[in-house]
Amino acid sequence: MSISPVVLEATAKHTSTLIFMHGLGDTGHGWISALGMVRPSHMKVVCPTAPTMPVTLNAGFQMPSWFDLKTLDVSGPEDDEGIRKASQNVHSMIQSELSAGIPANRIVVGGFSQGGALALYAALTFPQRLGGVIALSCWLPLHKQFPNLKTSPDDVPIFQAHGDFDPVVPYKFGQLSASLLKSFMKNVTFKTYGGLSHSSSDEEMNEIKTILANWIN
Repeated sequence: MSISPVVLEATAKHTSTLIFMHGLGDTGHGWISALGMVRPSHMKVVCPTAPTMPVTLNAGFQMPSWFDLKTLDVSGPEDDEGIRKASQNVHSMIQSELSAGIPANRIVVGGFSQGGALALYAALTFPQRLGGVIALSCWLPLHKQFPNLKTSPDDVPIFQAHGDFDPVVPYKFGQLSASLLKSFMKNVTFKTYGGLSHSSSDEEMNEIKTILANWIN
């Protein structure tokens, strides 16, 4: 059973949309208020909740998860099928916005941790040029299959941010993903937040506010 996304309607005429995926074990409610503070008035925010499933990394306990996490080893096995299926769900949400008359270049996808990983994968495998990707404290899933898997245009802007004290998704994973992305994408920014652990900060949210305003004006 799928849970309806948490939606924050635009406060002015709706001309852009942000689809943002939470991290492992969270829900769509976890990010909605913070994003509401930084989005432009014309932007609707959609925060879906992941389906509940057993997660290998957490001893098989059931929790909201976009796909199974088998390990946090950069070269370890990944849930290929689960990642693709989750990405198709994101593509469906993008299609809903397109059907509602929002152009692809005014749709931003983003996420935190596992949700950021999904946002990167979904944007890179979507054939139209999206407005951008906000990828926080995350990594590029199935990285060995890129750039072969990429169907997106090369100029989709990507803002990747990571705390250098992250004990959950190592900072090095973020750096490695950014290096790989820069090898085949033209507009990748990687921002380091000194002393930040596996979380967000006011400084990061202010940066996101500026970026959204620049990408979609």
